[in-house]
Amino acid sequence: MKRLIYYFCFCFLFASCGQKSQISLTSLVNPLMGTESTFEFSHGNTYPAVAVPWGMNFWSPQTGENGSGWMYMYTDSLIRGFRQTHQPSPWINDYGTFAIMPVWGELVMDNKKRGMRFSHENEKAGPDCYQVKFDNGVSTALSATSRGAVFEVTYPSENEQYIVVDAYQHGGSVALDKEKNCIYGTTRYNNGGVPGNFANYFIVEFDKPIVGFGTDENACGYAGFKLQAGEKLTIRIASSFISHEQARLNFNNEVNGRSLAEVSAAAAKVWNEQLGRIKVEGGTNEQQKTFYSCLYRTLLFPREFYEFDSEGEAIYYSPYDGQIHAGYMYTDNGFWDTFRAVHPLFTLLYPEVSGRIMQSIVNAYDESGFMPEWASPGHRGCMIGNNSISLLTDAWMKGIRTFDKDKALEAMLHQTQARGEIASVGRDGYAEYDRLGYVPYPEVPEATAKTLEYAYADWCLARFAEETGNVEVAETYYRKAQNYCNLFYPEKGFMWAKDTNGKWRDNFDATEWGGPFTEGCSWHWTWSVFHDPEGLSDLLGGHEQMAQRLDSMFIAPNTFNYGTYGFVIHEMAEMVALNMGQYAHGNQPVQHAIYLYDYIGQPWKTQYHTRNVMNKLYNSGPKGYCGDEDNGQTSAWYVFTALGFYPVCPGTSEYALSSPLFNKVTLSLPNGKTFVIRADNPSGNNFYIRSVTLNGKEFSRNYLKHEELLQGGEFSLIMDHLPCKSRGINPIDAPYSYSK
Repeated sequence: MKRLIYYFCFCFLFASCGQKSQISLTSLVNPLMGTESTFEFSHGNTYPAVAVPWGMNFWSPQTGENGSGWMYMYTDSLIRGFRQTHQPSPWINDYGTFAIMPVWGELVMDNKKRGMRFSHENEKAGPDCYQVKFDNGVSTALSATSRGAVFEVTYPSENEQYIVVDAYQHGGSVALDKEKNCIYGTTRYNNGGVPGNFANYFIVEFDKPIVGFGTDENACGYAGFKLQAGEKLTIRIASSFISHEQARLNFNNEVNGRSLAEVSAAAAKVWNEQLGRIKVEGGTNEQQKTFYSCLYRTLLFPREFYEFDSEGEAIYYSPYDGQIHAGYMYTDNGFWDTFRAVHPLFTLLYPEVSGRIMQSIVNAYDESGFMPEWASPGHRGCMIGNNSISLLTDAWMKGIRTFDKDKALEAMLHQTQARGEIASVGRDGYAEYDRLGYVPYPEVPEATAKTLEYAYADWCLARFAEETGNVEVAETYYRKAQNYCNLFYPEKGFMWAKDTNGKWRDNFDATEWGGPFTEGCSWHWTWSVFHDPEGLSDLLGGHEQMAQRLDSMFIAPNTFNYGTYGFVIHEMAEMVALNMGQYAHGNQPVQHAIYLYDYIGQPWKTQYHTRNVMNKLYNSGPKGYCGDEDNGQTSAWYVFTALGFYPVCPGTSEYALSSPLFNKVTLSLPNGKTFVIRADNPSGNNFYIRSVTLNGKEFSRNYLKHEELLQGGEFSLIMDHLPCKSRGINPIDAPYSYSK
């Protein structure tokens, strides 16, 4: 009889989220991609997020202990809870989190002891629904809205059935509302970036009577139940960063009275609509799975940090000043990562989302005095640069005008002329940079990387100022955009470091990590001149010399000097494992370098290397990435590159060409038009472009323009197994460089 009960529970589990009548794009998404990671070596450092695109809350099974940034590790065998999470990265960790966990048999509330064993054979992960049948017969399935979730739980027998609600200590609390058969809770768990009054208020409501309740000293509570074996317990949850009253409003708006199947179907519909803005045809099933799994990751962050009041108007608790404001706020994003490809993808295919994000950047400036660079949920001390300027400029140049241009320019200028309480906010070393034309080292840590980042940000600011009629500001910042030249070491042919007196740092070593660089060495950072590859080429001695240096990056010994880090960080180990010389695709600084061949008349090398990286370094499995996925950036690189083009320099309206992966791609643009990319037999070794037409006309350029995409049309490529060295070789075929 018990076996029969288990069979029916198992059937319930995999029917809970509803059956799709036809193959949907969500079925091609594997949220477990990249989850087999550790502190020492990353294959993505992801977790299986059940969510809607850009949702305020995600949900994930939790295999790690409370507080571990490695929330879900594919190699683990126990699940300790199902966590409402806002974690953008294990290195940033979580905030406003709480967990739900079914317990059967002995009541155990401690997260270190309550874990139940499971196997991946009895686990099914999708973006719209996660389901698992534990080895002891307890089954759990869940789906999510932006601000809520619905669970279904079954137990294999009638005895000792519990749901544990864990508010994660740190001043959290849970309490029973017997009249409404629910638990009210507050979690204050965070890892920084919040005002003193920060809290996440949540409601957990059950559709079966609670027959017992209790709490412990660790902000854990439990609800007891008396259900028949296999009887379904439905749990509905909503939360708010504003108040319990707002949480109840979110509850009524998003989950009240809804079944798991209804919520899952609605989430799947949203995912299919958003994923469906790109339809790929051809390629292998594995390539399609990898593509849509990457697109899913790209559409998770930044998250909505706003809610809707009783009148349906957007409001938010500000993680910058602790007040309630009208309008939009987004968070959980490191712009150092995502300015490169994630946000350019939004400007192209999701401009309505991009417009709200831009508003939120200006809102953050109003509330804190600085624009965010790494927000989670407020300012966090992580990474470098002023890439908020890149986001605003790129959006403006592509026609997104949802924000006050004067306020935005004011914010940009302030971002370059001040530093916040933490070095990542504003501009660290701004006075020295303006006085010397570079950031000096060792006076300022990571100085060379910061100089390169600032020069690009200055170019972005100049573009924005010029476009909005501020000519004098534009002239000043165009001059500063050339400051990258000041740290090019002519005798070595690499970017290096100078001190305040203009003396080059001793003991040049292009493989030395840290010191004047950020998460890399000179091999990686020398290429960080997004706005002026032509100027960089001049420094290197010309196009041929730059091509030779790029070539040598892929064949140089994959050795490293761990420098000021003092030990092997995971990015170093990942570069060695790639066996691609000094090319380190697992981290962001060098991800665009492959495309620089398009700028120097050797586009066939871009075509070769981009396809090689797609084929060797990505797959849809638990080891699907070659380093940290980082808020969608490593995914967005794949998405763009598989389409056949990439935004090397956000702030221009150009995309450098790569090697399209699929026979046909249809971009459904928000203006109602479609842009179709056709590649004649791009499989196998046919990754070289022989000829191209745009709307039937011969096309020799190594780049597409944003306006060409928005106009709709057809981009047709004939592919070959041999490089075509007569196409895209003229200077006029190269994408934008400031020096041109």
